[in-house]
Amino acid sequence: MRKKNVGVGALAAVALLTATSAHAGGLERAGYNIDLLFEPSGYAIETGLTYVNPQRKLNNVVDNPADGGNISGRPSQGIRATDSYLVPRVGFKASFGDAVDCIADYSEPWGAHLNQGADWAGANENIETNLKSRNYATTCSYSFDMGQGQLRLIAGGFYQEISGFQDRLVSTAVIPLGRTGIGHLGLEGDGWGWRAGVAYEIEEYALRTSLVYNSAVDLDNITGTLNLSQVTGAVIPVFGSASMPDSLEFKFQTGVAPGWLVFGGVKWTDWSQLQSIAFCPEATRALAACRTNSPTEATSLDLLYRDGWAITGGVGHKFNDQWSGAVSLTWDRGVSTGMGTHTDTWTVGAGVSYAPTQNVEFRLGGALGILTSGESRPVTIDGRTYGNRATYDFDTDLVSAVTTSLKVKF
Repeated sequence: MRKKNVGVGALAAVALLTATSAHAGGLERAGYNIDLLFEPSGYAIETGLTYVNPQRKLNNVVDNPADGGNISGRPSQGIRATDSYLVPRVGFKASFGDAVDCIADYSEPWGAHLNQGADWAGANENIETNLKSRNYATTCSYSFDMGQGQLRLIAGGFYQEISGFQDRLVSTAVIPLGRTGIGHLGLEGDGWGWRAGVAYEIEEYALRTSLVYNSAVDLDNITGTLNLSQVTGAVIPVFGSASMPDSLEFKFQTGVAPGWLVFGGVKWTDWSQLQSIAFCPEATRALAACRTNSPTEATSLDLLYRDGWAITGGVGHKFNDQWSGAVSLTWDRGVSTGMGTHTDTWTVGAGVSYAPTQNVEFRLGGALGILTSGESRPVTIDGRTYGNRATYDFDTDLVSAVTTSLKVKF
């Protein structure tokens, strides 16, 4: 008969809660999380909400007059680039017999919101970009005895929806004609993914190690509209394709003394597959594939990311049957490759768990991080130059986050 990891309890829950970076690289907001699968109760419902407030500011912005018109007279110092955001999550876990556990959950793993506004010297690069995601997943595991503990085989699938838009200043020449000169690109797409992994648990030592791979999600048919009604008067249906990244994550935790636990993890995310994403007019779909530098390309989203790495370590303590706490430190390698603002992030997290009864658990956590300094300059790849609409630099900035969750077990 399978053992239940009661010895891990609320302590591990808090430890894993604080292990999440407040502001990860690339387009990551919450990423993928299947920790509910390890809940020892037969059934559980968990809801959570995280508020993140990144405070990235841009300085010494220099406009490229050849792209959109000369707007160098607009503000160029202390430009707030990022908006705060909320990340919700809800999941349900059920056990089937002594060996099988399953979870069904909703999350929003990816997202981005850059909102410098129209009144800055880099408006021809970006006015507002907003990307959102919705992820619906089911994951199951099968456990069996092996040595001192239990081996758990993990597998699952998920359906993902992506939507968003970008506004930027395309031309100043039409402003005297009563138009704003702003173009709007609106997009949406969806796709499927899968995950597989393995975990090993020894209840006696509150030990758990896990390795989980999440596949890429191919968005083979992104559709949308390039709205140039405020520039040329044209509204152009467009299409394209992209893939949200695959990832591999290793986590561990183990008891080191009565009531004490250490934990950590390493995660790799394949952000480098997001380079320049081309979009072409729907009218050309039957003529040629839509690729970067193809003759039919109408516009593009230029990211030029490199792979992301995140390393987390921390310690947790169980004060009594009701209260537990933990602290963690996370380093997230920046994914920018010369343009953009995704530099390295260092985050300190802390959290507490309160379980007034065996069936209810409240968690509250907070994080404070450093967004390291850098600059954004033009980058040339395969003879094409990216990031030349505007250049700027940025100092070390702060990011803060608050997260809360409620778990009901029965």
